[in-house]
Amino acid sequence: MAAARVLVAVSAQSIAGVDDVVTLPQLRALVMIASRPAMNLGAVAQGLGVHPSNATRLVERLVVAGLLDRRDDPTDRRNLVLELTPEGHRLLEQVMEHRRVAITEILDRMPAGRRRALVPVMRAFAEAGGETPHDAVWSLGWTTAS
Repeated sequence: MAAARVLVAVSAQSIAGVDDVVTLPQLRALVMIASRPAMNLGAVAQGLGVHPSNATRLVERLVVAGLLDRRDDPTDRRNLVLELTPEGHRLLEQVMEHRRVAITEILDRMPAGRRRALVPVMRAFAEAGGETPHDAVWSLGWTTAS
């Protein structure tokens, strides 16, 4: 639980830098949309565990803020495809960069052997929790080097 508290603190500190721009659910939606191609409103609602009308309002606020773009799906005009705008990508990069720096500082304080042992364990933990697969973490701005 101590390691979880450290990771939560790192995450909270990275979010604090953008909490005047987006709410936590909005940030979660941006991360989902950045990491999963061709997301629509239904997928955002499901991913956030909210009613579709709540997802629609959340997405509308992100569109108005200039962080998200929505357009008709060329393969199914009943759907809207959601994509981050350049400003949305910059905001996520700011959050991810803060996390990368903070985690790097923590890892640098660990002995090299323990760092190497941590990589496969953390990958397995993330996969078991249903997080982004290892081959797609690049979309979140993380390197995939061990």
